[in-house]
Amino acid sequence: MRRRFFGPWGLFVVLFVLFARTLVERHCYPDPRVLQQSQQQYWRRVPVKANRGIIQDSKGNALVIPEMVSSFAVDPKLLDSADLPALRRVFSEDIVGKLQPNGEGRFVWLKRKVSGEEAQKILALNIRAVRDIGEQERRYPNGSLLAHVLGFCDIDNRGQAGIEQSWNSVLYDPPGYRIIIRRPGAHSIGLGGDEPERSHVMPVVTLTVDSRMQYVVEKHLDKIASGNGAKWAAAICMDPWTGAILSMASWPPFDPRVREGFRKEALSNNAVSRNYEPGSTFKPIYMGIALEQGWVRTNETFHCPARLKVADGYVAEAYPRAMGNISTAQLIIKSSNVGMAQIGVRSEKVKMYETLWSWGFGSASDVELPGVANGILPFPEQWRGVVPANIAIGQGLAITPLQLINAMAAVVNGGKLMSPYIVKEAVNSSGEVVYRGEPRVMREVLTPETAQWLRKTMRSAVLEGTGKGANTAITELAGKTGTAQVAESGKYSKNRYVASFIGFWPYEKPRYLMLLSIGEPTSGRYYGGELAAPSFRAIVEEMAEVEYYAPGKNDRS
Repeated sequence: MRRRFFGPWGLFVVLFVLFARTLVERHCYPDPRVLQQSQQQYWRRVPVKANRGIIQDSKGNALVIPEMVSSFAVDPKLLDSADLPALRRVFSEDIVGKLQPNGEGRFVWLKRKVSGEEAQKILALNIRAVRDIGEQERRYPNGSLLAHVLGFCDIDNRGQAGIEQSWNSVLYDPPGYRIIIRRPGAHSIGLGGDEPERSHVMPVVTLTVDSRMQYVVEKHLDKIASGNGAKWAAAICMDPWTGAILSMASWPPFDPRVREGFRKEALSNNAVSRNYEPGSTFKPIYMGIALEQGWVRTNETFHCPARLKVADGYVAEAYPRAMGNISTAQLIIKSSNVGMAQIGVRSEKVKMYETLWSWGFGSASDVELPGVANGILPFPEQWRGVVPANIAIGQGLAITPLQLINAMAAVVNGGKLMSPYIVKEAVNSSGEVVYRGEPRVMREVLTPETAQWLRKTMRSAVLEGTGKGANTAITELAGKTGTAQVAESGKYSKNRYVASFIGFWPYEKPRYLMLLSIGEPTSGRYYGGELAAPSFRAIVEEMAEVEYYAPGKNDRS
């Protein structure tokens, strides 16, 4: 029995078991180092970053689109020393100098997202170690138009500012992959196909902005800001009944297509992130609150000297002359600082603070953009001395252009404070509508009667007051000028100002509300009535030319 077991068949069984065991170990449980080496030798999965969706205006016109471009990588294992001179003809020494023929690794980026002309030069080298890997690039068909709202992406298509940043999760379609393959014999590498295609659609974010209106606003904003040596400027046009933003512009501009030329000061969206003292454009809002609280009556008369002593300070008229006895309405029409200061002294500090907060001052709007500032609304404990009088004339607090225009919308629409919005709809890569911007009333801040009185007064300000520079035969327009001194080192500068005009039209059935602010012009003109109002009129008249409103189109649909 013992002799049969150690015969030829027994030896065969032992050898078979040993061979089978070795085979199983090699194929099913390979050494991790061997597995890693084999993977690096034969293939590599390279993510193609990243698919992104479209941003379009309210009419469906594309503002940002994805476009396939060429990016180039090299396999050092397949790179010969003889290839380097050819590579130096199209790549800089900084790139080529880092390449090591037959070096470590199988994948090194050469240059990403190159122009079509440059791609043709690289492909013409016909170097087997270099391969073209398609990636997406963001394209802006309208150049710098609406750049501060749209924002921009980094080289990997991750949103860095504006809509690109705040809606990154919707616009971003998770990346696919390309397989870099080494063919048998290590003669060349091939570019494998994408992973199995996922069921998806192109993500789309639709804005409430109309690009034609945006073009008109940006053109005139640039003209007035650059022509008067301004430090900054902003403009917003809004539908006062819904809170939808129809245009939003910031100056100085930047071009999202040229990342190398970005200037830090140009990237900020002044329309939502700039804190500034509004000056007299704030007076209708303050007056409306005072009327509602009973601190002033519409039939009062105010004595307005050129300068008024208030506690530990003085309040003076913009022009150094007395206005005499004027009515409550004329405080707005003539923009009397002294008269408004008298109302400010009457106001109850805590109640005024709480009411201004309820109007949206001192807190960030929930508009669908990043970088929205809170503004600065001093606590009632800080309203000492001349501060209440200063706040009544739009100084001593800081607000953003968006906060101001949204508050003024409540005056125009009859007293309803709306939630501003700039995104009309967002559709993700699964085709689902994940967001839809709609009118939303936050609260009622004025009675219709007070709002109507303020609108009538602002119409008079354009016909016979400080806003006459905005008056036009195209439409009936109402508005308010503003000229605010800029504070520095605890005092108001005598040569730094912000000139503004805020207005709405057509007066009887308003469809548009717009704010134009020019920060720190240096040309010598700085009053809102002489600087901002004429530019406001020019924008309104050109908008009429592109048929934004016309006889018969003024009724709201």
